[in-house]
Amino acid sequence: MQTVYSLRHHRHHARAELIDGTMRPPHERPERAELVLRAVEAAALGPVVPPTEHGLGPLARVHDERFLAFLAEAWGEWIAEHGTETDALGLAWPTRRFTQREPHAIDGRLSYFSFDAGSPIMAGTAEAVFASADVALTGADRLLAGDPHAFALCRPPGHHAGRDLYGGYCFVNNAAAAAQALRDGGLERVAVVDVDYHHGNGTQDVFWDRGDVLVTSLHGDPRQEYPYFAGYADERGAGAGEDANVNFPLPWGTGATRWFEALDQALARVRAFTPEAVVVSLGVDTFRHDPISRFELDAGDYPVLGARLADLDVPTLVVLEGGYAVEALGTNVAGVLRGLVGAESPPRQPE
Repeated sequence: MQTVYSLRHHRHHARAELIDGTMRPPHERPERAELVLRAVEAAALGPVVPPTEHGLGPLARVHDERFLAFLAEAWGEWIAEHGTETDALGLAWPTRRFTQREPHAIDGRLSYFSFDAGSPIMAGTAEAVFASADVALTGADRLLAGDPHAFALCRPPGHHAGRDLYGGYCFVNNAAAAAQALRDGGLERVAVVDVDYHHGNGTQDVFWDRGDVLVTSLHGDPRQEYPYFAGYADERGAGAGEDANVNFPLPWGTGATRWFEALDQALARVRAFTPEAVVVSLGVDTFRHDPISRFELDAGDYPVLGARLADLDVPTLVVLEGGYAVEALGTNVAGVLRGLVGAESPPRQPE
């Protein structure tokens, strides 16, 4: 299995996010990717390779071009307006009964294209997020070249990013871009399996009215959990995409037994869809000690997850999403990958 990784993720390093009513150091930070990389190398699953640059063309297949231009321009406009290198955050969001027009001012544009105050933009954000997309797209290239598995060690993550919205630490949708690249590479049906604790609202948005990409997600019930306004079981897609969007919302405190029941239901839908490839949005924030999540999975559950994914017996791209219990992050991600490729011997511990 090839792991695709870019050092350019370091260019995105937020100073703070708004959480629990205060500005705090962010949970999504560069060390997450570094810890996963060390664990993957220690597990000796295969080579670590840099991404190939794909440009913005593949991203324009799943995102609005004006949104992509905004991401490229935002920091320069922020500096020009405010003359300070504080992180850029939105101010007032176009909620119910507000006009849905893109403002000229950067403060308004930040709000127009975002849906939370936890995803700041800084000098290196655009470089990092486009590199993260290249990581996922290079992983898709490996599947199109005939590899049975690949791991896209993406940072920042992407599954909350919709067609023209960013938030939830996500700016472009790496998994959606990879799924679309697989379609554009000649595959007729692709399935997305999102196992992050938080609902992949962005991936749902991208493929909402399409039947060629099945989107399944098991996640915290949005009545209790972020992103609150997407991820309900009755959200099934529309038009050609009706019944091609399948959500499994689960309550706080869900443990392995109930979680794997939902996973098996999701994978049954995937099998019935008969995809030619699967993209897994892998968040390990389902871990019982994750600081911002409330599921109860243990470290030993992650190799089981990988084995269940392997049982699909189709080419599989794993794309890294969330997971914020940093002391266990690498071990849990590597556990999934080991289960996927059928590695039986325990990995070496990172030095």
